[in-house]
Amino acid sequence: MARPPAPGSVIVPDWHESAEGKEYLACILRKNRRRVFGLLERPVLPPSVVIDTASYKIFVSGKSGVGKTALVAKLAGLEVPVVHHETTGIQTTVVFWPAKLQASDRVVMFRFEFWDCGESALKKFDHMLPACKENADAFLFLFSFTDRASFEDLPGQLARVAGEAPSVVKMVIGSKFDQYMHTDVPERDLTAFRQAWELPLLRVKSVPGRRLADGRMLDGRAGLADIAHVLNGLAEHLWYQDQVAAGLLPSPQENAPG
Repeated sequence: MARPPAPGSVIVPDWHESAEGKEYLACILRKNRRRVFGLLERPVLPPSVVIDTASYKIFVSGKSGVGKTALVAKLAGLEVPVVHHETTGIQTTVVFWPAKLQASDRVVMFRFEFWDCGESALKKFDHMLPACKENADAFLFLFSFTDRASFEDLPGQLARVAGEAPSVVKMVIGSKFDQYMHTDVPERDLTAFRQAWELPLLRVKSVPGRRLADGRMLDGRAGLADIAHVLNGLAEHLWYQDQVAAGLLPSPQENAPG
């Protein structure tokens, strides 16, 4: 199994907090609120700014109720559903994220197209899972810190979804980390899982995002700070995979000690 890149080795991790980073982030914000992009829309940058766009399809997998829809909402700067409703059919959401490459100091606009499908729909309709997996560049596997069964289901999810796609980027995300005091998944189990699977494992909170002074609208800039580690992680692993596939970087196996 290919080892993932070391965190921060491909993407400058805190660049979004710099003055330059904030200038680029302005194109996905409007009056401190996140802009919502349709499938055919893209951010508008000043004519003087030349930037390449890297587009990726990402399938979000996990048991019902672990927070797949809530995660995608947070990544897109949308309201997190207060009450859980099973996603009917397939829901697609586009998220743009500018990031700076460590090696070249070049800024790339990453376009992530998240595919979220309810567990019931996947079980009921045989064509749903193949549609979600088709041409996918990454799989996000979710479990909830408050649901032990969802963590124990991860190996089955990995086999079912990613078993026939060894080259696709795979990342694991633990949701509802804000409820960690009531966790059903102790740290020793996370460590054992990481050692066994050698996959990146991130944590996200599922609480509603911070709001602007009016108390009604979500604070888009503050929301970006809450999820930057997820978007940077995706950008890092996907860009690294592309560079290895193009022969521009040696594969992890080539770097492995004999």
